[in-house]
Amino acid sequence: MDKTIIISKSELKKLINLIKGNFLKLFLAMFCMMIVAATTSATAFLIKPMLDDIFFKKNNEMLILIPLLIIAVYLLRGIAAYGQNYFMHYVGEVIIKKLRDMLYDKIINLPLAFFQKKNTGDLMSRVSNDTNLVKAMVSSAITGVLRHSFTIFGLIGVIFYRDFKLAFYAIIVLPAAFYPIVIFGRKLRKISTGWQETTAEVNTFLQETFVANKIIKTFVTEKQEAKRFFEKTRKLFKLYMKSVVVQSLSSPIMEILAGFGIAFIIWFGGLKVIEGSSTPGTFFSFMAATLMLYEPIKKMSTLNTQIQEGLSAMTRIFDVIERKNEIIDNTDSNAVDIDFYKKNMEFDSVVFKYDKLTILKNINLKVEYGNVIALVGMSGGGKTSFVNLIPRFYDVSSGEIKIDGINIKNIKLETLRKQISIVTQEPILFNDTIRNNICYGTPSATDKDIEKAAKDSYAYDFIQSFPKKFDTTIGELGSRLSGGEKQRICIARAIIKNAPILILDEATSSLDAEAEKVVQKALENLMIGKTTFLIAHRLSTVINADRILVLDKGEIIEQGSHKELLEKKGKYYKLYENQFK
Repeated sequence: MDKTIIISKSELKKLINLIKGNFLKLFLAMFCMMIVAATTSATAFLIKPMLDDIFFKKNNEMLILIPLLIIAVYLLRGIAAYGQNYFMHYVGEVIIKKLRDMLYDKIINLPLAFFQKKNTGDLMSRVSNDTNLVKAMVSSAITGVLRHSFTIFGLIGVIFYRDFKLAFYAIIVLPAAFYPIVIFGRKLRKISTGWQETTAEVNTFLQETFVANKIIKTFVTEKQEAKRFFEKTRKLFKLYMKSVVVQSLSSPIMEILAGFGIAFIIWFGGLKVIEGSSTPGTFFSFMAATLMLYEPIKKMSTLNTQIQEGLSAMTRIFDVIERKNEIIDNTDSNAVDIDFYKKNMEFDSVVFKYDKLTILKNINLKVEYGNVIALVGMSGGGKTSFVNLIPRFYDVSSGEIKIDGINIKNIKLETLRKQISIVTQEPILFNDTIRNNICYGTPSATDKDIEKAAKDSYAYDFIQSFPKKFDTTIGELGSRLSGGEKQRICIARAIIKNAPILILDEATSSLDAEAEKVVQKALENLMIGKTTFLIAHRLSTVINADRILVLDKGEIIEQGSHKELLEKKGKYYKLYENQFK
């Protein structure tokens, strides 16, 4: 389809869905636009009686009436302009809020695989920059197009009323005046898409370099990163200048076409006045309406840029909103709720593939409630993928994972994940108070619960050292805390949740020896009475596990207790010997 100022049916349908519930305000805005257009046409219409009746016929009555009419017209125009502006901006803001809400709600519910393929800067750009472009399109560009369209139709009515024959000749030039709008529409959409994608790249780059600022300084790569940034801004500059060229060409073309049209009107209309078949008032009224007609047409060419940018942005936004989420409740089997699970978990012939690459295969395992299962092996063996299947961050490609005999795909996602707590290698905290980080996801927790969780996680003492204690704000990603302190807050959060299944993904591997001792004691408190899946590179942390699984290239090649695996003198024995020697 030709990407011009005309919105496609699918795009129009999306806009209508966004406007639902605000049709009254949209109608009032359009009504105000029609009044503005009518008053513009009335201004041109009043030129004839002003010239003929006041200046030529010297009519005293009209000398009083016409100025009063002009005051009334401009007063009505001002009120209508205010109403149009208010209502359209209101509708525009409603659309943007709805778009941002839809976009965030969709993004936050998409599976982990989506976040691994999309960078954060691009998603942030869609939520902030792209939605602003849609807002500009709705509240300014589309408003302008509607207003100018009403004005054009009103002025065409005036010129046909004043002189039908002359209007017919003048209107022939009108389609040619729309030429720049149509011909440059496709180019503007393409340039706009490129500009938005490049803006997203810049946002991603900024986020990465700001977060990694310590590394940049350590490796003295400031100049290198600045050079990379300059390349991206140069690309943005080139795209912007391309859009300037396209926009700048449209206006001169329209000016030239308008010049030919006006020259013809002056010649033909002047000839009729000289011959006596028309009056000066009729001619100047016609001329004023024609001059006023070309102005909104010219402005529509400029507004086309905003519309193309907005449509391009809307495409990027709905690319996310309409994305299919593979990790959802199984509606075919009427997904069930599950209470606090009590018996066992089972991995039955589980296979997991990611982007056609087999990550896990032939996983068969039965885990009794309360067991501690340790996963060890070389990096890339599939340990993290293994535990990520339990809360359905990913779905198995074949086979089944069962909790108390129920396939987890048939358990409601919300209640499944309520059964699980996770403590990761990298502590994930929010820029909020210690209190709110500990009870995150468990708002019903009392101050007593929070205090007990802090004591059980060995976090209580350092929390008390802060002037505001539990009400201390910890900064972005817990920047005001040490690594061990952050991890103990994460453990306190898991203690508060008190889920029966616990996943520890290398929870102590990034800590120094002193911090690890404290965190290990906190983890022991957390693990009491829970089925625990423990990923660890330091084998000293898995010695007491009920069962140790050795994963290699996605398969369980050995399993047993620490003592049993040492006696086998297989892969685990070699890992243990290498590490402790």
